[in-house]
Amino acid sequence: MIARVVKALLFDVQGTATDFHSTVCAEARRISAGRHPGADWPELVRRWRAAYFATLDVAERRGTSWVPVHSVYRRALDRVLDQLGIRFSDSEKDDLTLAWRRLTPWPDVVPGLTRLKGAYTLATLSNADVSAVVEISKRAGLPWDAIFTAEMAGVFKPDPAIYRMAATYLGFDAGEIMMVASHKYDISAAGRLGFRTAFVARPLEFGAGGEADVTYSDEFDVNASDFLDLAGQLGC
Repeated sequence: MIARVVKALLFDVQGTATDFHSTVCAEARRISAGRHPGADWPELVRRWRAAYFATLDVAERRGTSWVPVHSVYRRALDRVLDQLGIRFSDSEKDDLTLAWRRLTPWPDVVPGLTRLKGAYTLATLSNADVSAVVEISKRAGLPWDAIFTAEMAGVFKPDPAIYRMAATYLGFDAGEIMMVASHKYDISAAGRLGFRTAFVARPLEFGAGGEADVTYSDEFDVNASDFLDLAGQLGC
């Protein structure tokens, strides 16, 4: 059984462990304070997230030096607000960008991680900045044993270096580590390096009107509906 081989689990954070869409939408409404009654906040968050990924893709293709994720989100916000005709002050934009450090976990995450922690070493493997993952984890009470992020490797997922970095720090072979994510590009990249893989479906990752990929695949060692389901399948 896979559960007998795996010793550690690596988790994506934004989207997989936390509900960024609801959190950022709520923060945008709070900061707007009723000044933009016709604003489509879910669309703002979807465009903002897409702009973040587009920036990471460009950085990867150009082989540019490390760019803090917080600054990526902040610069992208200016463009997205302009596209949607929403006016925020600079201080309000700064406040809204900090929403990505205040993400709330999905309801199954803390109980699921608590069950898994009794049998496995748990760590993050996120593209977010180290300081952001620390703040998210402290606010949400996420019981990680360690925090690893792209900032520590100087490259973003799905670059192979970030997965190898985490394995080195954990002191385990790739086959003894399972990458857990709701993003198939992430776990597929880990799988190509010999890691075990677990896909967790998050149908509301992009909100009720979003288009999250929740289709299970035989490509992955485990397909789960949430962290509690994952814990059950891994014998916890």
